[in-house]
Amino acid sequence: MSRQELETMFGIDDLKKTRFAQELIAESKTEGKLEGKLEVIPSLLRKGFSVEEIAEILELEIEQVRQAIANLN
Repeated sequence: MSRQELETMFGIDDLKKTRFAQELIAESKTEGKLEGKLEVIPSLLRKGFSVEEIAEILELEIEQVRQAIANLN
């Protein structure tokens, strides 16, 4: 079913209350937070922070920081 069909069937407010919609909303917020943290990594590197310090500051796994740095190149 399309989003429009679901909205017609349930109404937008009912659709937003479904577990599926709530999970999508939570997931998008988490992804947004992660993206924001990853965007800060280059600045922290330029200021001389180590990979371990960046991981601690941003509450990320060291491997996540290393991967983000690898993707910069």
